[in-house]
Amino acid sequence: MKIRDLVIGVTVGFAAGYAVKEACTSKSVSPEKALKEVKSNVQNKIPVNGSWIHMNPEHYEKNDLDYDVYRGGLSSHEDGQTKQHDFVVDAKTGTILELDKQR
Repeated sequence: MKIRDLVIGVTVGFAAGYAVKEACTSKSVSPEKALKEVKSNVQNKIPVNGSWIHMNPEHYEKNDLDYDVYRGGLSSHEDGQTKQHDFVVDAKTGTILELDKQR
């Protein structure tokens, strides 16, 4: 075996290992993308006029499970009144964990 073949094999191995590591590491959803997902998921039920989201994830526990979440809110105009809806969305997946209507 030549040294050149050994160096090529090691280089390819390291590159493949690095690519697999990067693909497997769980990355968080950006707050902007999470807000966009929430709005698109509720648009059929809530006519959204405005929205906001906290940019820093926080720790959240629900049903004895721990999450890193973004908190945010939506405003809508329903029945002649402006209504506020608070939401909690998983920072890793973008899944809505809670959606509450303020009275």
